[in-house]
Amino acid sequence: MTQDTQIFTVEGMTCGHCELSVREEVEELDGVRSATAERASGRLTVVGDVDPAAVHQAVETAGYTLVS
Repeated sequence: MTQDTQIFTVEGMTCGHCELSVREEVEELDGVRSATAERASGRLTVVGDVDPAAVHQAVETAGYTLVS
């Protein structure tokens, strides 16, 4: 398995609970080793071997929007 780092931008995270919601959804994906969400920058960093489309779906499931 490769260990890639992917960085995404998420709209709508305004608090610690938002960060936690996004991180927990993404970490449930197969192949994700770790995920970090930062509300101040809107940055979502995902480490692992995961399809970006799956990350997009997980962010939407958490109730937020992934910016292209």
